[in-house]
Formats: sequence, C-alpha cells, structure tokens
Amino acid sequence: MAEVQLAPITVGGRDGRFARALIVVGTTILVVAALAAVFAPLLSTWGPTEIDPSGTLARPGGEHLLGTDANGMDVWSRVLHAGRIDLGIAVCAVALAVVAGTILGLLAGYLGGWIDDVLMRIVDIFQAFPTFILALAVAALLGDGFGNLVITIALVNAPAYARLVRAEVRTLREMPYIDAAKTSGASTVGILWRHLLPNSLTPVRVIAPLNCGWAMLTLAGLSFLGLGITVPTAEWGSMISLGTSDVVAGRWWTSVPPGLALLVCVLGFSLLGEGLQERADARRR
Repeated sequence: MAEVQLAPITVGGRDGRFARALIVVGTTILVVAALAAVFAPLLSTWGPTEIDPSGTLARPGGEHLLGTDANGMDVWSRVLHAGRIDLGIAVCAVALAVVAGTILGLLAGYLGGWIDDVLMRIVDIFQAFPTFILALAVAALLGDGFGNLVITIALVNAPAYARLVRAEVRTLREMPYIDAAKTSGASTVGILWRHLLPNSLTPVRVIAPLNCGWAMLTLAGLSFLGLGITVPTAEWGSMISLGTSDVVAGRWWTSVPPGLALLVCVLGFSLLGEGLQERADARRR
C-alpha cells in the first residue's frame, strides 16, 4: 500500500489567510481610530471642553452631530478628542510595561540563582492581586494625570511580560549558539542584547496588542470610578460615567457613543492580537 503523506500547513494556507484577514481588519480599525483622533480638530467644529449654554443635553442633529452632555459640551468633539487620551495612554503604558518586563525577564532568566529568585518573588507579589484591584490601589496612590496613569497601567502589566520573557530565555540560554557566543568571549550584555533579546520577543509581540485593549479598558474603568481622567478632559470612561444617569432618562447619546468608540478600539486590538497569534501558530505547525 502506498504511503500517504500529509502536506504541512503553512502560513500561506487557510490558517495564514485567516490570520492575515484578522491582522488587516484589526489594523484598519486602529488606523482609522488613530487618524480620527489626530485630526479631531478638523473633524469637529466645537472644542472638547467648549460649552454651549443654550444647548445643554441637546439631542443629536443641527450644530451638534451627536448632541451635547449635561455640561453643554459637544459629544462628537469629545469622542474624537478622547481617542488621543485613551489610545495614547494605552500604547505608552504597554510599551513601558514591555520594556520593564523584558529587562526583568532577561536578567532573571539568564543569570538565574538568587537574582532570579528575588525578581520573581517581586513579580509574584504584583501578580497576587487581581489586576484591576491593583490598578485601583496604585492609581489612588499616584493620583491622576497622563504620566501617573501610564505608570499605573504599566506596573500591573509588566509582571506578565517578565514571566513570559524569563521562560523564553531559560530555554534559549541552553542553545548551542549561546555556548558558542560565550566561548568566543562575548560579554553578558552582548549575549543578552544580540542573541537572547531578539529571539525572546516573539510571544511579546503577539500579546502586546491584546494588552493594549485591556489597558484601554483599565483606563476607562479607573476614569469611570473617578481615579483616572476626570471631567472636563475628554476621556471615554469619564464620559460614560457622566452619562450613566442620562441613559435611564432616554438620553442615550451622552454615554453610548463613547462606549461604542471604546468597544471598536478594543475590538481592533483584539483582532490584531488574535491574527498575530494565528500566524505564529501556523508557522510553528
């Protein structure tokens, strides 16, 4: 009987096409959202904190495309300008978390010994608390403001990257090319920078977009509870909080648009992350 050989699944197959579709859709959503935030002053005739005294809680239409809130501020303008805050804080926080977590993971995974034990126990302390509860505590300690919120969200996300990179490095440090680098006289910093760092970032690149979505939700949750960006600064979480009571009264336009904007951006990051994960899985197969 002739032996039947199964063709391997490659990135160019069905899984690869599905991954590319997810990446394209997610990237498109995020690019559109970013462009809308960047060009917000050109897309709206009202400023994000400009008040229309005669148009408090005005319904959508006329001078106010999405109506106004309880303070008489244009909802459309605030939704667009809030994208700058939400996207900016989320991306900056995840970038800081990746840098901090990667450094810790590299050192712990490669050096091992007491350094590994100390760093991982610190990571364990942070991961012992639910993520959002820890974010609440850190935000209450540091206060609001762009920089403090970036640090807050980065602190609660960095431990996950530290553990991920550490696991990768502990595997890679046993590879023959690392022994060859040591034999050739490469320094510890050189081995970490040239050999271990590039090869340990693949899972980080997959998870980072997903964490950007979670970072946006964390920021919105903090702002909703009054520990993040507060009124009058435009931010989706604080806008939802301000308009919560209006929904019961039938004035949906004060909280639904910022909620939808948050949903769409988180969806974009999720699709991008899932696409990168599918592509990585297809390559491994």
